[in-house]
Amino acid sequence: MQLEIVTPDKKVFEGEVSEASFPGANGAFQVLNNHAPIVSALAKGTVSFTTPEGKQSMIVDGGVVEVKNNVIVVLAEKVVG
Repeated sequence: MQLEIVTPDKKVFEGEVSEASFPGANGAFQVLNNHAPIVSALAKGTVSFTTPEGKQSMIVDGGVVEVKNNVIVVLAEKVVG
């Protein structure tokens, strides 16, 4: 799957991932390959994902995530760390 994490200032991450977890506004959720299309609001929390190099994570300060055709786009208000 392709993951892209974008803030109003810059593109924070773009690359291939095997899974990703998000702090949804109504609770955390995970996205795996061939996930059904979804758009969800994000709460402040940790976005974690697994790349071929290993597990990575960053803290987002809210935003929106869209999953469609194995492409995940995160529009984050701000990436804290």
